[in-house]
Amino acid sequence: MDQDPRSTATAAIEHRSFARIGFLGNPSDVYLGRTISFTIGNFWASVKLEPSEHMIIKPHPFHDLVQFTSFDHLVKRLENEGYYGGVRLLMAICKVFRNYCKHNSIHLHHRNFSLSYDTNIPRQTGLSGSSAIVSAALSCLLDFYNVRHLIKLQVRPNLVLNAEKELGIVAGLQDRVAQVYGGLVHMDFSKEHMDKLGHGIYTPMDITLLPPLHLIYAQNPSDSGKVHSRVRQRWLDGDELIIKSMEEVGNLAEQGRTALLKKDHPKLLELMNRNFDLRRKMFGDECLGAMNIEMVEIARRVGAASKFTGSGGAVVVFCPDGPSQVKLLEEECRKSGFILEPVKIAPSCLNDSDIQSLG
Repeated sequence: MDQDPRSTATAAIEHRSFARIGFLGNPSDVYLGRTISFTIGNFWASVKLEPSEHMIIKPHPFHDLVQFTSFDHLVKRLENEGYYGGVRLLMAICKVFRNYCKHNSIHLHHRNFSLSYDTNIPRQTGLSGSSAIVSAALSCLLDFYNVRHLIKLQVRPNLVLNAEKELGIVAGLQDRVAQVYGGLVHMDFSKEHMDKLGHGIYTPMDITLLPPLHLIYAQNPSDSGKVHSRVRQRWLDGDELIIKSMEEVGNLAEQGRTALLKKDHPKLLELMNRNFDLRRKMFGDECLGAMNIEMVEIARRVGAASKFTGSGGAVVVFCPDGPSQVKLLEEECRKSGFILEPVKIAPSCLNDSDIQSLG
């Protein structure tokens, strides 16, 4: 449970940041487009900050494993899990936060702290597990130094993204905005806003506008980090197909906002499917991966709408026909070895200080 930001300097502070689903418009956030995303209560990362004599970043007993039973154990672990770990994320956000405050003449007291984290967000599922850790840590730092009111809410996703950039993680602002704001958010990353403000225009929406949704994900997904690479370069090179397709992807978010407000579920179904079809057209099957495509097609075989939650590894599904359709989907997922569960929408996490920081 999130700690009251008015806590004394001697108290531990703990914040939780939720996994997010890119509902419509992704991945146009990286291409000056528009998106709609929301946080889900199914999975989260939590970070705990405790005042201490020295500044300590505590490794997680599983995700930052450094002790192995054998050489084979070490190699197998790296092959299965990669070099993933949260310590590097916590260190990166500390650096970015401190430098931002220094450059903006925000005074920080000199007391030290220890940081630790935990997470249950499945790896490589496109649910923003890394940024959840960073976002939760940033919330702890804001409260420990009592500067939440001094750092604009709209700027905080940039800090989260900059921390990940420190580590060579390639991503856009969408995930970080969703996790900083919480709940359902419409985002406009048009060039005009980004150039003038340094961030997009972020508009929270009522989470009850969303229809019942489901999540499909794989036990052992492929790495989602490879998906953006070639398309990004083609976009920068002025490839007409990519530019026009990405503009259409961004426009889907605009149409989706209208459809949500009108509760036009047939239109939502159409937009979700179109979002994935455009992604597939731009990125190609080899880049998306057979397993990811199969998750989408399983849903479509029972008449449901489906698209990636992020860059691959998980799929968000809308079953317009209700429980009977969900039952068919459950059976298809069981036969294919995929996990299906209802999406639990996580509400906005903003408090009065956050609202105050909007100015």
